[in-house]
Amino acid sequence: QVQLVESGGGLVHAGGSLSVSCAASGRAFSMYTLAWFRQAPGKEREFVASINWRGASTDYADSMKDRFTISRDNAKNTVYLQMNNLKPEDTTVYYCAASRLAVTTRRIDDYPYWGQGTQVTVSS
Repeated sequence: QVQLVESGGGLVHAGGSLSVSCAASGRAFSMYTLAWFRQAPGKEREFVASINWRGASTDYADSMKDRFTISRDNAKNTVYLQMNNLKPEDTTVYYCAASRLAVTTRRIDDYPYWGQGTQVTVSS
């Protein structure tokens, strides 16, 4: 079992940067692939980025790969998402998720563990 708690969301102007974090508790955190998803009201949950258990492999949604960076610190049981050049359309709730798979994956069904989400708002 893994429990995930996101933090660091907030309000930022367009073009600005923001970093969100996700702290995990539970056993074997370093063995999980971790990911960030986002979901706007009335829309499906959208893949943002994932990172494998060693941090050696990452994957990004095409629209975010040049602006967002996912990283992890297994010693701190934390995964991060650095977001640069934010746009108003990035406004939504961001969720972290954990998968038992050893490789990165974009499939929501591969992630049984989810945080409660953190709101990111980008003003124009």
